[in-house]
Amino acid sequence: MAWLKNRKVAVPVHACLEATGTYGEALATFLYEQGHTVSVVNPAQIYHFVQTSLSRTKTDKKDAQQIARFCQLHQPPAWRPLPVQVRVLQALVRRLDALLDIRTSETNRLTAGPMAAEVTASIQSVLAFLDREVAAIKGQIKEHINRHPDLKSKRDLLVSIPGIAEASAAAILAELGDVAQFTRARQVAAFAGLVPKIRQSGSSVRGRATLSKRGSARLRHALYFPAMTALRFNPLVRALRDRLKERGKAKMAVLGAAMRKLLHIVFGVLKSGKPFDPNILSACP
Repeated sequence: MAWLKNRKVAVPVHACLEATGTYGEALATFLYEQGHTVSVVNPAQIYHFVQTSLSRTKTDKKDAQQIARFCQLHQPPAWRPLPVQVRVLQALVRRLDALLDIRTSETNRLTAGPMAAEVTASIQSVLAFLDREVAAIKGQIKEHINRHPDLKSKRDLLVSIPGIAEASAAAILAELGDVAQFTRARQVAAFAGLVPKIRQSGSSVRGRATLSKRGSARLRHALYFPAMTALRFNPLVRALRDRLKERGKAKMAVLGAAMRKLLHIVFGVLKSGKPFDPNILSACP
């Protein structure tokens, strides 16, 4: 703010940042709260924009100039921070994921083979500590959701969907954010990187369609195991599985389609505010 004041900028600015996870979130949130328009764009967009200018120089100053030019020319959409209760849930869920990853690594070390008794004791001590921390974070996540009526009602809607349990519902709510930002189920699928990427040129080049994966990897991760369960117990996802198998689709292609279908169902349930009903949602693509 002092930097803007020193340059006699009296009107709100349009600030543009590359998405860097939590690294730039504090700045983006601060600028938003000060009344400025903020855009947080995919670094790949900036990279390819810079490539079109054939720039041979890469410095912090030059990068900032290129981002400013991109913002001026393309007017990227305005960003807004998630509600505080969703940000807290997101932090708790991501902390839980980190703890589980560490626990898996330590468990693998323990089962890798013979080692010194002192090392075994150390690993077991760490695992006991991690078990306590995992249990504590899980309790905090549940308590946090129950303390906020909006999150609680959304969690209850999600667990009505066969395949989604409380832990998965918390992860989906944390990574999906505000469902009001989407108007169609396909937009949600694109946000998660679950739309197909098609490679085709003329009549001779017809590459196999794959998932784009240009979206939230954390949301895809949150949907992976629920989709595997839904393939067995969710009537809509099971019907999709059977159709795709009849067409000879590969196992992983079926799983990707199941993840996308499950996300469509999540969107429909959250948008309508009504629990899962296969008779209503069967019309979803």
